[in-house]
Amino acid sequence: MTEDSLKAVDFLRRGKVILYPTDTVWGIGCDATNDDAARSIYALKRRDDSKSMIVLVDSIEMLSRYVGDIPETVIDLMENSERPTTVILPDVKGLAPSIVASDGTVGFRLSRERFSAGICRLLGCPVVSTSANVSGMPAARNFNEISDEIIGGVDYVCVTGRDEKQECRPSRIVRLESDNTITVIRD
Repeated sequence: MTEDSLKAVDFLRRGKVILYPTDTVWGIGCDATNDDAARSIYALKRRDDSKSMIVLVDSIEMLSRYVGDIPETVIDLMENSERPTTVILPDVKGLAPSIVASDGTVGFRLSRERFSAGICRLLGCPVVSTSANVSGMPAARNFNEISDEIIGGVDYVCVTGRDEKQECRPSRIVRLESDNTITVIRD
């Protein structure tokens, strides 16, 4: 692991908020089990806390600690999708109450990006991942487009990936229905 990822995880363990590169766009993150930290993100983004946030995991094994039974179709989708895919799952347990939607679901994404997956692995639990912008404003396509308000509002700004230009493309979002079918929410 890099010094940057070790510093990021140290801040996360202390209930702090970080700015970090993900498999989609730059994200604002915290330990997804820490409700105070999650509420700090809602305040920073000026976002209504009735809107749940996506969380990243590094493995299906990590995911299984926070949800009930995971159908094989979901495992296959998360492990084999060609592009980042967030799956909204029911029966969530052990996560910060403020990131769980009113219907008891949370959107999970299995990160294949080395840095964000590594942070999850080092922390040992999911990490919140929400776009690095004030709610209603466009997502930053790269680090240089992140507002000073967001940069100044987090506790740690990762150095990894700052010089990289990445395509600003949010993840596809799908929902697992009660009959184990998948509904596309955002493609």
